[in-house]
Amino acid sequence: MPIQHSLWRVGSEPRALREASLPSELLLEDMIVAAPEILSREWMIVGRQEDTGFGGRIDLLALAPDGTLILVELKRGRTPREVVAQALDYASWAEHLHADDIARIYTRFAKGRSLDEAFAQRFGQPLDPELLNQSHQIVIVASELDAASERIVGYLNSRDIPINVLCFQVFDTEPGLLLSRAWLRDPVEAQIAAAAGGSLTSSEPWNGEYYACFGQGENRDWEDARRYGFISAGGGAWYSGTLRLLTPGDLVWVKAPGYGFVGVGRVRKSATPANEFTVVGEDGVERPALEVLARADYHRMSLDDADRREMFVAIDWAETRPLSEAVNEAGMFGNQNTVCAPKTPKWRHTVERLKELFPNWSKGA
Repeated sequence: MPIQHSLWRVGSEPRALREASLPSELLLEDMIVAAPEILSREWMIVGRQEDTGFGGRIDLLALAPDGTLILVELKRGRTPREVVAQALDYASWAEHLHADDIARIYTRFAKGRSLDEAFAQRFGQPLDPELLNQSHQIVIVASELDAASERIVGYLNSRDIPINVLCFQVFDTEPGLLLSRAWLRDPVEAQIAAAAGGSLTSSEPWNGEYYACFGQGENRDWEDARRYGFISAGGGAWYSGTLRLLTPGDLVWVKAPGYGFVGVGRVRKSATPANEFTVVGEDGVERPALEVLARADYHRMSLDDADRREMFVAIDWAETRPLSEAVNEAGMFGNQNTVCAPKTPKWRHTVERLKELFPNWSKGA
């Protein structure tokens, strides 16, 4: 259905704000480059007006923390269905970009800066070239979405092709123009679809077992997770949102980036906000988790922020290892999404090997 906002000035006699329009697509593009959070607080702009070699230029390219490439096509007005076809054409170009291609695109965009350095500065972790562009998302930004485009976008999403539409509106006020925006589809759902797509060049049916990334550091601690039975994520909806994939009974293999695979277990309870999550202490008494977990921060300062707060998933561990004994062999699967359902031969190989190294993996099944 069409996405429409209406705004009123607050007062005893509410007055509707008059809808306006942007003078040019270039202004919208300039705004997004200056403030990427218009699209997402978790994306990094890496390219602009890049020539695809197919007779067109893609407006913007961005990267997500897991190396997913985001293709952004802007339209100041109503988007006809031809725009969706154009975006898919650009995606067929982006599919074949290698890590060094994207690095060169960023160098042109950022006037000589290094993508490796910028990525590490932006996301607080090194860029793994093997993870770069394993998947991509398509984002169309427009003031209106026609019915044909909406049907096409819905169909593509039902076939696990991650495409989304950000609809914006402009309102005229005395101080100046205001911009509002709304997503056609929950961005976390689009992220999940992109993460589940696996490699762009090779995929296979999912084996039903999940991969989870546990970010060891000042915000969470693996020894806490082992002792009290959980995994967690926070700091932004991009990081915590994929925890929604997990439901009670799901089997999860957990990797700590920089260390390796450290545990396997089954979900006991779905994602729960930090201030509602409880653990059983050493004395056998159930208490609020944040009263017990003292080894890390767990985003305590963001409890009232639904996007940034830490989310917990309770796990019944079948087997775990300390970080010093983590399993990290060449060729094993890796991904920066907190949770994903991989569909790659590498995942199948990884799980087969992990079941040899974690012989108690089926405990409690």
